[in-house]
Amino acid sequence: MSFRTKFDEQLEKLNKSLVEMGETVEKAINDATKALVEKDIELAKKIVEFDDEIDEKEKEIESQCLKIIIQQHPVAGDLKLVSAVLKIITDLERIGDHAADISEITLLLAEFPYIKELKHIPQMAEETMKMLTKSIEAFVNKDLELAREVITYDDVVDKLFLVVKEELTELIKEDVKNTDQAMDFMMIAKYFERIGDHATNIAEWVVFSLTGEHKNRKIM
Repeated sequence: MSFRTKFDEQLEKLNKSLVEMGETVEKAINDATKALVEKDIELAKKIVEFDDEIDEKEKEIESQCLKIIIQQHPVAGDLKLVSAVLKIITDLERIGDHAADISEITLLLAEFPYIKELKHIPQMAEETMKMLTKSIEAFVNKDLELAREVITYDDVVDKLFLVVKEELTELIKEDVKNTDQAMDFMMIAKYFERIGDHATNIAEWVVFSLTGEHKNRKIM
């Protein structure tokens, strides 16, 4: 087996592991949203515990990356790709943390009637999952245009956050008793906004892996 063939096999395995971690994190977001909407306490507890599994996946991929760097001594183009993976898994792990954070708040909220119908928060979840899926797809397919599309799409999530913020502010003005729950929902919306930011970060690292530039600054 040639040096390049072995290296390509390692990269393919790395891509597969990254996709699997992305799918795991996406499931965490989806389940966290479902637990919130349906007040599913048992599901929320599982997501909080599931965060450890996501952390383990990050460590496994990090180990794969370091092994490639030590064994293969990748040149600039391949090194950009491996370096991007190390950054991407950090964002994926943080997204998993936020899914767990949302579920911890759900455990507090589920005991009481909600002060509002959950409409825009689940929309935020849906949009962030789209961003995450597309950012990973852009990496695997080396699709620069798709990565840039994800970066632009973050505005959609930001606008939804502002809508949620305005609605919750109005509910507090209507009745001060709504304050505690409104602040909890505000925090959940903020976590979803951060998930969108992390998906954007992933897309920006995809751009880096393909161009050597990150946020308009040439690195390699």
